Amino acid sequence: MLKIKMIFKNRKLLIATKHKKEQVIAPILQNELEVECFVTDLFDTDTLGTFTGEIERKNDAFTTLKNKCLMAIEVNNCDLVVASEGSFGAHPTIFFAQANEELIMLYDAKNQLEITAREISTDTNFNVQTITSWNELIAFSKKALFPSHAVILKSSNNSKIIKGITTEEELFFSFTELKKEFSSIVVETDMRAQFNPTRMKVIEKVAQKLLQTIKNECPICKTPGFDIVKAIQGLPCENCSLPTRSTLSYLYRCKKCEFQSEKLYPRGIEFEDPTYCDNCNP
Repeated sequence: MLKIKMIFKNRKLLIATKHKKEQVIAPILQNELEVECFVTDLFDTDTLGTFTGEIERKNDAFTTLKNKCLMAIEVNNCDLVVASEGSFGAHPTIFFAQANEELIMLYDAKNQLEITAREISTDTNFNVQTITSWNELIAFSKKALFPSHAVILKSSNNSKIIKGITTEEELFFSFTELKKEFSSIVVETDMRAQFNPTRMKVIEKVAQKLLQTIKNECPICKTPGFDIVKAIQGLPCENCSLPTRSTLSYLYRCKKCEFQSEKLYPRGIEFEDPTYCDNCNP
């Protein structure tokens, strides 16, 4: 931890956001790393893509996140930045469940460090629906946790978009105005962090993960961010002893000196339940 303090202490850390993510990220990083967190409006993160589709995200989430860090550093003439990028949709392994995936990155240009963390949560109100009546809109809004969570109304062709609706008066007025021109309207949850407390909690969780990864030093050179680069399958079955698809170990690698270390049994068990064995339960 001593080297981590030396690397980050008293440096300015830009939190690249226009959606108030600093409210949950800054308290986590500021004291532990002894940095001075700040935000600016010199760089508009929405230029890399918006949830409502006016600006398409051209790259995958990780590439977009790294570009966000690099562009923020260039525009703000600083050398230490943290940014996050969210995605929403079907959970990768839990059928029929919606998920919020958050990626976060600390980019240190001075020390050529790139440290990331990831959180996938089913705790999300993400939803989209085409509606034609006020009753349908009210039903959607209740499921979307409105008014504590904002909603968005728009035309099906995206020509008109009304974001950040947080009162029933705004909702009724926006609905009425759009219905004058369009027979059906698209309503969706507003996933921007400052309008979505549920998402903000997921961002807080991923920021905590980032801090733990930063604090994980390389055993050899003490560089922060000694992190998992590969999950190795093969945990033996408790019944037949054959390898299963479950994780046997994690491979860690240093971002600086390339030192590698394998940690066995990361889940704290040495054998897998036969239920998850392809041989015992084909």
